[in-house]
Amino acid sequence: MTTVAVRRQSQRRRSPLVGYLLRRFGTSLLLLVGVTIVTFALTNLVPGDPVSAALGEGASQNPETREAFIKAQGLDQPLFVQYFIYMGNLLRGDLGTSLVTGRPVTSDLATAVPATIEIAIGAVILSLAVSVVLGTLAAYRRGLVTDQVIRIVTLIGLSVPTFWLALVSFYVFFLELRIAPGSGRISPSITPPPRITGLYTVDYLLNGDGVGFVDALAHLALPVMVLSLVTIGLLTRFIRTSVLEVLGSDYVRAARSKGLPAMRVIIDYVLRGASLPILTVVGVAFGALLSGTVLVESVFAWPGLGTYAYNSAANLDLPGIMGVGLVVGVIYLLINFVVDLLYGVLDPRVRIA
Repeated sequence: MTTVAVRRQSQRRRSPLVGYLLRRFGTSLLLLVGVTIVTFALTNLVPGDPVSAALGEGASQNPETREAFIKAQGLDQPLFVQYFIYMGNLLRGDLGTSLVTGRPVTSDLATAVPATIEIAIGAVILSLAVSVVLGTLAAYRRGLVTDQVIRIVTLIGLSVPTFWLALVSFYVFFLELRIAPGSGRISPSITPPPRITGLYTVDYLLNGDGVGFVDALAHLALPVMVLSLVTIGLLTRFIRTSVLEVLGSDYVRAARSKGLPAMRVIIDYVLRGASLPILTVVGVAFGALLSGTVLVESVFAWPGLGTYAYNSAANLDLPGIMGVGLVVGVIYLLINFVVDLLYGVLDPRVRIA
């Protein structure tokens, strides 16, 4: 076979995956437009007076000042005109100025989002590592004491309120035992690393600062542990169900009949066969961690997206609220796109369909 023929054959093999990705990308763009519409509409339905929140009670009582602010912000225009103004600013990377911090919302989010991503990534990695072991063990020991104990433990993990667990962890490990830092991303005596990714642990490593890395890792421990304990319950029960479905398949029974080692059967056949549904629930869990860390960040004074969202909502900071809503929507779209991409790579039937 000539080189040209090989290249053409390779292109034909890649075309289903390329088409699959293009379709998913186009769908994501349409959903992104929908996210902007929903975010804009819901923000404008928030009860309260944004003019008073922006100017303060004193200045908002002055009719001239109030009218000038309304015209400057375009609030006197119809909603659809305000939306197109918002989209024009958005395409230029302008999310407005926060009424709480007085800084551009993009600058605030550039600091808050990496802080939340850092604890979310840590929680997902720890949760997945523990859940794969527990879920697989529970499936293999189905109906036995081990399975019952794991199911009870995971049920407790799902039932315990996150806020209560965060408070208990803070009290026990910081106030009583003094074995973990209590709040913030780093100690006051430690200088923040030069910004590269916004993730302190990664930036400290890239700058070769071992002391800063250990300190940042220590501050991550409690928030990650709290979020992981809740997520482990969800992932373990789902992985158990997925593994049980794969254990009854013909190719797993054939692998066992060949006398393959148990560990090889688990890794090469069972977990690989159950990877697609597990991948889906991991993506959902990661998105939920990014958008649902308000309570944990409040307890540990973590300057992340949850804390910023709470402060914006409490002070009726509409630019901040819209910025958070847009970022959360984009994060979910990116996660879904990555999951779809991995689906297409791992399972040829998906991209052919």
